[in-house]
Amino acid sequence: MMKRVLTYSILLLATIITGCVEEDSFSNSPQGNYDALWSLIDERYCFFEHAKNEYGLDWNDVYHKYKPQVDAAKSNAELFDIYGEMLRELRDGHVNLVSDYGTIYYWDWNLNHPLNFSDSLQRNYLGNNFRLTQGIRYTTLPSNIGYIYIESFEGGISSDNASLMLLRLADSKGIIIDIRNNGGGLLTSAEALAQHFVTEKTHCGYIQHKTGKGHNDFSAPEPLYLEPKGAIWKKPVIVLTNRGVYSAANHFVMLMKPLPQVMVIGDKTGGGSGLPMGNTLPNGWTVRFSACPILDIDGNHTEFGIAPHEEVHITSTDWNNGRDTIIERAIEIINSLYEENNNEKD
Repeated sequence: MMKRVLTYSILLLATIITGCVEEDSFSNSPQGNYDALWSLIDERYCFFEHAKNEYGLDWNDVYHKYKPQVDAAKSNAELFDIYGEMLRELRDGHVNLVSDYGTIYYWDWNLNHPLNFSDSLQRNYLGNNFRLTQGIRYTTLPSNIGYIYIESFEGGISSDNASLMLLRLADSKGIIIDIRNNGGGLLTSAEALAQHFVTEKTHCGYIQHKTGKGHNDFSAPEPLYLEPKGAIWKKPVIVLTNRGVYSAANHFVMLMKPLPQVMVIGDKTGGGSGLPMGNTLPNGWTVRFSACPILDIDGNHTEFGIAPHEEVHITSTDWNNGRDTIIERAIEIINSLYEENNNEKD
């Protein structure tokens, strides 16, 4: 098996590839479109086995559950809602249905959990004199700890952007990378930043591809690697997470968590590890779904989230006092590591 370097210029194609259900296979009718949608997911979706083990999903039962509603539907708007409800059974934020009636998503991966983030609390740390590069805001806290907030990976973060930012923070004791509420974006951006925390070619996970129509028809896991680039950061790094961390941001956590100088704290991430693919139904409606699973270095799916090294939640007392418990804990950890390092030198 050929080992591959982690280059998302290739992998990212999976997020934009679209196709059409063969016109001869399904008619452009309520039942035909329903069958086309169910069959497309049945043959190409990549997390059936995991969903079955996680919460008992039976895709055949789902088909029979919604078929009577399709038969009774009186409008396309009603059909759109029914199709969307069927897709929500997958409990996957990467699965959505798009038409003139809107877009249907599954949001429970985030909305049914504590927020563990506040813009107003964050202002007490980020202040008004932060620097901004490609959507990344960063500053140095009074305790001489770098604080970086990445709201999204949708911007084109380059190695040059990341190098300049890290060089500006070079004199700090360590850095906090806060990606709470980061819903994802470009995998290339997540990789461009993660490359600055490895000193050599580093195994960081696996990818699989669908090889057939069966739910378990996948290629053997192919290893993914990070290679160092630009300014390399070797001091302590604390990554802050909550349930709003999804997709490319979830993947960034997967890349960073195994690294020796990195500690992840906060809440479990929202997940979303499968690379999405798009397809079009006979009536022109578009469906997107997870097609290629990505696994961590231990071969575990991260679709339903990545647990932190240390679980920390914002307390009501801290909230009322204008303190972010998770940031405060990160500061405490870096200060402790800094003192230990100085004591060892003495």
